[in-house]
Amino acid sequence: MIYELRTYTLTPGKLPEYLKLNVEVGRKIRGDDYGRLAGSWTTEFGTLNRYVHLWEYPSLDERERLRGQLAKNDAWTKEYVPRIRTLILAQENKILSPQLPLEPPADSGWLYELRWYRSHTGRIGEWIGHIKDIMPVREKYSKNVGLWQTEAGQLNEAVHMWAYRDLNERASVRARAIADPEWQAFLGKATPLLVDMKSIILIPAPSSPMK
Repeated sequence: MIYELRTYTLTPGKLPEYLKLNVEVGRKIRGDDYGRLAGSWTTEFGTLNRYVHLWEYPSLDERERLRGQLAKNDAWTKEYVPRIRTLILAQENKILSPQLPLEPPADSGWLYELRWYRSHTGRIGEWIGHIKDIMPVREKYSKNVGLWQTEAGQLNEAVHMWAYRDLNERASVRARAIADPEWQAFLGKATPLLVDMKSIILIPAPSSPMK
């Protein structure tokens, strides 16, 4: 199984139009016939006017095959893509290999945090090993949604996602985790491996399976 994390930067003011087209046209044409949509979100803090979506494929070969089929779908190429193309300023994507199973919340009403950690060259496997070992401790405070390693895009990078009810819960969870001696020990081993950390807060988009 592989995942593709795509980020679209929209022209300021055009995000509502894009989301409307995505729901009413794009999702109806594409469905999950060309890869499964795991989740889609808009950014709440940081760089705004962004649409972030996560796709699941059985393999890289199957991704290539399915996207080739999608490119031959006349409804997609003629009814949808021309209408959204003028709304998008930039597109980015990352190919991710799962390091832990994707476990989205079963219910709705969640706020999501997506975090990127970039390590010193060749050290990301070591960092991932540490985070997987400490995960039972961290999950005493909140549930991990997913953990991946970037295979194409920014290398030496791990991506992980957390779900919170709101920003107040996020602040409370992080404060309690920081006070945990076992988490502190993890930070002492893992933090020196890193050169960059980024985080964005995401709100589920109307079409998102993760709510």
